[in-house]
Formats: sequence, C-alpha cells, structure tokens
Amino acid sequence: MTDRRTSAALGPAEVRRLCADLDLAPSKRRGQNFVHDPNTVRRIVASAGLGPDDVVLEIGPGLGSLTLPLLQAADRVVAVEIEPRLARTLEETVRRLAGAASADRLVVLERDALTLSSGDLLGVRPTALVANLPYNVSVPVLLHVLCELESLDSALVMVQAEVADRLSAGPGSRTYGGPSVKLAWYGRAVPAGTVSRQVFWPVPNVDSSLVRFTRTSPPSTTATRQQVFAVVDAAFAQRRKSLRAALAGWAGSPVLAEQALRAAGLDPGLRGERLAVEDFARIAESRIEV
Repeated sequence: MTDRRTSAALGPAEVRRLCADLDLAPSKRRGQNFVHDPNTVRRIVASAGLGPDDVVLEIGPGLGSLTLPLLQAADRVVAVEIEPRLARTLEETVRRLAGAASADRLVVLERDALTLSSGDLLGVRPTALVANLPYNVSVPVLLHVLCELESLDSALVMVQAEVADRLSAGPGSRTYGGPSVKLAWYGRAVPAGTVSRQVFWPVPNVDSSLVRFTRTSPPSTTATRQQVFAVVDAAFAQRRKSLRAALAGWAGSPVLAEQALRAAGLDPGLRGERLAVEDFARIAESRIEV
C-alpha cells in the first residue's frame, strides 16, 4: 500500500539539525536557502495542481522540505541535487519521516541540473517540474530542462521576485526581456503568488515569488529554436536601440537587418520589448530567406 503520510514535514528545528548533522552551511554561491515552514511548502504543492499519476522533477531539493509533500501528492519524485552530502542523505530523510513506501517512490540523482538530459533519468518521464530553484541559475536551469525534457507539461517554480516578473511578463512590459521570450517559446507563464522571506533559513536578502508554467506548442516556423533565440539575444543585448540597430550584428549590417524586419512585416524602428515570440520567429525565418 502506498504510504502518503500528511504529517511528514521539515520544521525550523529539523532543518537546523540536519544541517548540523551534515556539517553543512547553506552555500550562497549555490543559492541555498532552505524552506522551513511546512504550511508554505504544502501551499506550493497544492498550487502545482498535481495528480496521483504525475511524476515530479524537483531541482535542488536540498534537505527535502518540498520533497516530502511532493511525495504525498504525486506518484513519483525525481530529485536532482548537485551537493553530494544533500543527495546522499535525502532518501534517508524521507524514509525516516515518511516511511519506506514513500522512499521507494523517490529517485535521487546527484547531478548538475544544467547538464541534465533525458538519458540521465533511465526511462523515467517527468510530467511536472516543481522546485525552489537555486536563484543564481534559475533561468538557465528552467530553460534547459524544458528543452531537454519534452515530457514536462507543467511547472511551478519559486524564484527571485524580479526574475518571476521577467519570466511572466508580456510584450510591452517594463520587465519583458530575453527570458520572457524564451520561456514563451515553450509555453505560457503566469504569476502564482509570493513567498515570505521569513520561511527560509538563512533569511535571503531578496523577495521570492512563484511562477506557474503550462507547456504549449512552439510557434509555427521554419526557423530552429536556436535561430530564433539568436535573434532574441541580439535584440535584448542593446534593448534601448531600435531593432534595425540592435540586429545589425546578427544580420550583417543595419541594411540587412532592416530587410529581414520588413520581410517579417515589422517596423525596423521598433524595439525588441514590443515583440512577441512569434515576431522573433518571423524575423529569424525572414533572415533565412533574404
């Protein structure tokens, strides 16, 4: 029988005890801030909308604060942890607090999430990403796993508040930029609430927010994802400039950039922040044809 104990949780005392046992100080370099409030992690898991058949990918599980309620809500959890001491102790923590049946539904991979591939998962196909992402690499990790693991249909991630704003921003917004466009290639992102600084240990000096993501089909285009992202990178490298000027290096000259923009049906005087992902795809496609 599947063991799904609702009482399994890590509180402040347990978090500090585990760190002491491991002789582990949270690493600022790796963006480690451990959540120690059970109510917060249960709210995050509830917001993820998981079903009993979901297989969850968790990046940076740390001590297991989020892992425990994820195992209560989903069929399996694949936890990817870069810190060897944390990776080695996670299953033991789950077994002690939630029982053997829960531990048997947990797969722990000692990996750098930025190098994770589907082959590392040994046939497991995660359906949802739910994670407190390390803040120093949250955007590249999110984009990497969405690219590598096409089985991921949804995500709920906790990131730095200003990063959450960028990920969920739409064209014309002050915070809209390269991360917004690239995430839009994979699907739709919306804000999903805020998280108090006080639920972390150590308390971070930044605010945190949740972003909910739903995968959709990428824009219909003959350009590849890499070709479209190259246009995005060029457009936002000099975001105060017009697209004619910002894309000059990418296209080969301002004249060629203008030709590609007009072929895509766009005003060369616009800035990148005004364009949707479909517009960038048309630019990439037009440059191929010019």
